[in-house]
Amino acid sequence: MKPTGRRLRSLFLVVGLSMFALTGCNSAKYMPVLSPQGPVARSEYYLIIWSFALMMIVVLAVFVIFFYMIVKYRATPENKDYVPPEIEGNARWESIWTIIPLIIVIALAIPTVAVTYKLVKPPKADVATTQGASNNPLVIDVIAERWKWVFKYPAQGIETVNYVNIPAGQPVDFELTSDGPMNTFWVPALGGMEFNMPGHDLKLWLEADHPGTYQGRSAQYSGRGFAAMTFDVNATTSADFAKWVQTIKQTKPALTKQANNQLSAPGIVPKMAFSSANPQ
Repeated sequence: MKPTGRRLRSLFLVVGLSMFALTGCNSAKYMPVLSPQGPVARSEYYLIIWSFALMMIVVLAVFVIFFYMIVKYRATPENKDYVPPEIEGNARWESIWTIIPLIIVIALAIPTVAVTYKLVKPPKADVATTQGASNNPLVIDVIAERWKWVFKYPAQGIETVNYVNIPAGQPVDFELTSDGPMNTFWVPALGGMEFNMPGHDLKLWLEADHPGTYQGRSAQYSGRGFAAMTFDVNATTSADFAKWVQTIKQTKPALTKQANNQLSAPGIVPKMAFSSANPQ
């Protein structure tokens, strides 16, 4: 086999193995962004696929041109004395390789901007979903402490630590802030990430298609306890969510000033729940 043929075969083998690794059967387990479980994550997933497709077009075009040039203009006994002519420029080709990148940037920018603005606010329609939940957003305040996550339910009057329960099929409006260093709130299977910043109230809405447990975590290093800043998002039916709220109110202690001070102090705590959201 000629050296060029061996190089081509090696290239195709590397590309094929890479694609197999990226699209393996267990990819969703290790990369939940590739297995969206809600409308926000799904919109972002399609944007990722579109961006990847554009990237592959560019990569394949570069490889095709590269191998065409090394094959067509390779050194052979017939052209060993060939001297290429002096060329100052080519207006046609310079226009082509200027216009094509502009087209690619526009093709990437338009859907990116459209999806970004679409996901700024949750839908406002007040209709029942298949899970029995309302499309009116559930508001949850998220406070990033060192090194724990505190979730306050203003309408329900309860608080949880390091886990959050939500109704499946209902948008959830997370109000994000921080009582320590800046952090980043991220639930990969349900959508993108947003900052938790001291003194600021940033917003992120997510929604789960169906009941299940989805792992969330901090996406920004914030000190020695950063690795423990994980939490579970438990999506349940609307009826089960209402029962859970009542159970928390009836069985869990009220939030005391001592417990609130413990949450504000640096440290790692287990999952906790309180029947009130304000220190008593």
